[in-house]
Amino acid sequence: MILIKNGLVKTMAGQDIPNGQVLLDGDKIVAAGKEVNAPADAQVIDATGCLVTPGLVEAHCHTGLREDGIKIEGEDVNEYPQDPIGPQVRVIDAINPMDRAFEEAIAYGVTTATVTTGSRNVMGGQGAAIKTYGKRIDNMIIKFPVCVKTAFGENTKATYGAVHKSPCSRLGIAALLRETLFKAREYQQAVDAANGDKSKMPKFDMKMEALLPVMRREIPLKCHAHRADDIFTAIRICNEFNLKMTMEHCTEGYLVADELAKEGKPAIVGPGLTSRSKVELRNSTWKNAKILSDAGIKIAIMTDAPVVPLKYLALSAGQAIGAGLDEETAWKAITINAAEIVGIADRVGSLEAGKDADVVIFKGNPVLEMNSHTVMTIINGQIVYKNEELA
Repeated sequence: MILIKNGLVKTMAGQDIPNGQVLLDGDKIVAAGKEVNAPADAQVIDATGCLVTPGLVEAHCHTGLREDGIKIEGEDVNEYPQDPIGPQVRVIDAINPMDRAFEEAIAYGVTTATVTTGSRNVMGGQGAAIKTYGKRIDNMIIKFPVCVKTAFGENTKATYGAVHKSPCSRLGIAALLRETLFKAREYQQAVDAANGDKSKMPKFDMKMEALLPVMRREIPLKCHAHRADDIFTAIRICNEFNLKMTMEHCTEGYLVADELAKEGKPAIVGPGLTSRSKVELRNSTWKNAKILSDAGIKIAIMTDAPVVPLKYLALSAGQAIGAGLDEETAWKAITINAAEIVGIADRVGSLEAGKDADVVIFKGNPVLEMNSHTVMTIINGQIVYKNEELA
């Protein structure tokens, strides 16, 4: 067992606990509180003067698919332009755990990453929530599939317009997505009607099989959309088919926050530490997170790594604070909110009994102080990073 004591414990499940304690047993949290009942032989970690938090949760990135410092040899984010509909594509078949970006993320306290395909296709594939530490992806998975990626607007238009293929317009993107979802609904109905009788099952279709969890509302469509009109198209289509969805990027969300609030969809906003590199980003602002949150929309903050390196997740939250977002909401946006939106809050995002033993000890506050440092990162109860100068 490991007992972490004397730090300011930020559980993300209630009030912060000064001079608090966190007890770990193997890969699970046993307790977090002012005092916990720890055995005499527990390994003690003294966190005096430090901040103790859950491992940070990245809600949208491509780490391990677009590898750090590598070009085409490490580029596996999109399968295009052969077919704009690819829900059967699985990120776990391409994530490289040896990507050094994971090691850097751990050193900055990021313990969970939601890795998705890119936005070249109308449907890019199945995403996964994984731990950032490990040698084999099969042993790093928290939940798979965790979503199916779909995209609207500029990226998809440009991809297929360049090769003179459909869809090369917003009209075509929406029509192709609807057509696919109609087929998926029919396939689901046929599978359900068969009730396990193989003789009555429809002909196997790998794309439709991949969409069954979406149609059954077990996982969301992860909807890439920057422009306000694209966001509403995504909502319109998901509502038509009664699907779960998350708004990804939501760059112009602040311009229509009052309307988005009526829909009750969560938003994963960002990346913000970038230039306005394309037309859809011309209205980007750090104020987006605050305005959406103030409207009652649950938000998470993304890096979209490697667009912004995964290690800068806390820094991104800090920039949102600088634009008016309150500190507690910023912390939630990279811990419990992110976990809840992704659908993995039963495992990560807060320091609570029964959850995974993912804990970070910081010297300073990483969302407020540029000179803060990670003292220690623990994933699944293992110390996977230790700053020897501070620990």
